[in-house]
Amino acid sequence: MIKKMYFDELDLNDNVLDALYDMRFETCTPVQEKCIPEILNGRDVLGVAQTGTGKTAAYLLPVLSKLDDGGYPDDAINCVIMSPTRELAQQIDQAMQGFGYYLKGVSSVAVYGGNDGNRYDQELKSLRMGADVVIATPGRFISHISLGNVDLSKVSFFILDEADRMLDMGFSEDIKTIASKLPDTCQTIMFSATMPKKIEELAKTKLAVSKPAEKIKQEAYVCYETQKMTIIKDIFKAGDLKRVIVFSGSKMKVKQLAAALQQQGIKCGAMHSDLEQVERDEVMYQFKSGQLDVLVATDIVARGIDIDDIEMVINYDVPHDTEDYVHRIGRTARANRDGVAITFVNEQDMYWFQQIEKFLEKVVDKMPLPEGCGEGPEYIKLNKPVKDKKGRGGNGRGRNGNGRGRGENGRGKNENGRGKGRNDRAQNGEKRENGENGKNGENAENAENTSKKTSAKSRRQKDRDQTAHKRKPNKPQGEQRNGEPRNGEQRNAQQGAQQGENAQQAGDKKDRRNNPKRRNNNNKRRNNGDRPGTENNVRPGSNGRGRGVAQKSNEKQGPRKYEPVVKPQKKENVVKKFIKSIFGFKK
Repeated sequence: MIKKMYFDELDLNDNVLDALYDMRFETCTPVQEKCIPEILNGRDVLGVAQTGTGKTAAYLLPVLSKLDDGGYPDDAINCVIMSPTRELAQQIDQAMQGFGYYLKGVSSVAVYGGNDGNRYDQELKSLRMGADVVIATPGRFISHISLGNVDLSKVSFFILDEADRMLDMGFSEDIKTIASKLPDTCQTIMFSATMPKKIEELAKTKLAVSKPAEKIKQEAYVCYETQKMTIIKDIFKAGDLKRVIVFSGSKMKVKQLAAALQQQGIKCGAMHSDLEQVERDEVMYQFKSGQLDVLVATDIVARGIDIDDIEMVINYDVPHDTEDYVHRIGRTARANRDGVAITFVNEQDMYWFQQIEKFLEKVVDKMPLPEGCGEGPEYIKLNKPVKDKKGRGGNGRGRNGNGRGRGENGRGKNENGRGKGRNDRAQNGEKRENGENGKNGENAENAENTSKKTSAKSRRQKDRDQTAHKRKPNKPQGEQRNGEPRNGEQRNAQQGAQQGENAQQAGDKKDRRNNPKRRNNNNKRRNNGDRPGTENNVRPGSNGRGRGVAQKSNEKQGPRKYEPVVKPQKKENVVKKFIKSIFGFKK
């Protein structure tokens, strides 16, 4: 039986031990047992262990103990802890508040993005006054450094938590920039759940990649994409599960899956990068407090989120990185608890899951599909899938020969084209040949093209001649003799006569416009009703019943007679009439 080490046996500060006693932490985990004494001795440490083994306490407890013992400047930053995500930075800050509950002279501040102006002012004040422990994300911390808000000349501890994740997210240059501003005497501590080659190069040490905890029961369903939702519903019907995390690599799938589970009456929340920081905090609070039973999330929750009572983790799709798989299923079976990890494997993800099994050095149990779900695909060994090259390949759009295309044969003009792709650029297919042979070839080609054009023209004329009898004859301008043929000269003569007639009509109109008698003639025509189309007093094109149209009448309307308007006399007031009769007033 392996003997467990108690925290009392370690050379920790009494105030730190009192906080651990109140939190009911008594025994150390293996990583804590190995790392805490080395950090207390001032050595650089690189710790590798699976998630849920207490790595945060492994570096916080000895650092807080040394800071509380004294010997460090009061108005300077003494410890910098780098975190890849805001959620992990908040969690480290919360653990810091718990472990340092009895520490009076140790202050801390969490620096991360996504906050309002008040939070930024608080960060700025704490950094300038010199907080003892700064917990920060690389991007936000670099911005403070560039603005001159941070003095790193007196830092004694530099800690990288989830170092592999930070390198995967592209923070390698930021970390090197921060490390270059640290003093040479600074103690460096790195912790990670995995140890890829990037970390090996950074730490200049080759260590093995940790595997998931043994208490995690790993299972897999080989199914089609359309069968995954049916399997999830069957899993929740089989048992009363209240602490489940469902991981998906796409935030669109996260939204759709969360909506589908909510329709089934499951208390579910979604966590993805589209949410604001306040919304993320609210979802995590609801899940930790038990208001939500299921959390559907992207890999943003796979790193550093410490929730001890997770019963099950479901991988809705297979991660293409073995490290992401280890971090996902590491959310369960924490603090010596048991847990289950289920992965859905479709036909496209078989290769990636086989790589995970190769890393685990064991075959994950394949579970039978539930009833009514149908049969799934056969689990076979596959090679690494090759991404299809998008583009218009080969023959594409053409201008003479094989056309202008993007892809294998490229964009071409003439025969094989001017290729832009794998083939070299070429005009007219091959290299041009100099000399008489080349010129003769070009002349022959031009002659061939000319003959083709001539033959095409004669062919079109022949078609017109053959279909001439089917065309409708033009309308005659006057009387036309039956059977009289029309040729091009007659058509031209008729067009010329028509143009002359139009010109004569235009001249007549101009003369009439200048004629002073034109107005009188128009008035007579209006009075006599001689306007064309109005013989029956009906507007042309009207049926006689339209709005504003006069009704049909056989009688001729004469000139309108105007009757004089007689102004009516006012009635005399009765009172005035009575007064006049008495007094005899006259106007």
